Amino acid sequence: MSDFFGLISRMKYINRWSLMRNNNHENIAEHSMMVAAIAHCLAVINNRVFNGDIDAASLSVRGLYHDAAEVIVGDLPTPVKYFNENIKDSYKALERDAEAKLLNMLPEVLREDYRALFGTRDDYAAKLLKAADKISAYIKCVEELSSGNNEFKHALQSIKADITSCSLPEADYFMKVFGEAFGKTLDQLN
Repeated sequence: MSDFFGLISRMKYINRWSLMRNNNHENIAEHSMMVAAIAHCLAVINNRVFNGDIDAASLSVRGLYHDAAEVIVGDLPTPVKYFNENIKDSYKALERDAEAKLLNMLPEVLREDYRALFGTRDDYAAKLLKAADKISAYIKCVEELSSGNNEFKHALQSIKADITSCSLPEADYFMKVFGEAFGKTLDQLN
C-alpha cells in the first residue's frame, strides 16, 4: 500500500498567497494545473516558433508536480521564503527532503519515472517551467486586480518584471499573444 496519491490529492488543501487578502483563494492543485498548461504552451512555442526541441508533454507533467512537496512542508509565502539566504536554503532543503519522502512512498518499480518529475534542474526546460510558474502568479494577480483587490498591485508589477527579466523569448511570446486575455470578462472573451 502506498500513500503517495493520498498525499498528492491533498494539494487542493494547500492555499497560496496566505499573507495577502484574496478575493478568490487559489490552492496548489489549481495553480499546478495552470503551470502545467502554460509550461506545455511554452514548450510548444519553443518548438514551433523558435525551432527548439523541448518535450512539451514531459514539461507539462513536471508542472503538475512542481509544488507537490508542499503537501508535506506547506506553501511558505515568497516574502518569507526569500527573506534571507538561510531561510531560502533551509526551505529548499525541506522541499528536497519532502520530495524524497514522496518518492519513497512509491513502489520501487515506479520511483525512477517519478524521480524525473521532482527536484531542481538547470536545463532550458527548467527555465521554461519557472517562467510558467511566474506567468501563473501573474494571472492570479490580474484576476485579483480585476475583482477590485488592489492588494495584488505591487505583486503584479514585481512578477511582470520577473517575467521580463528572465529573458525567455517563449515567455515574451506567450505574454504578447495571450497576456491581455486574463484581464477580460467572460463577455469580452466570447
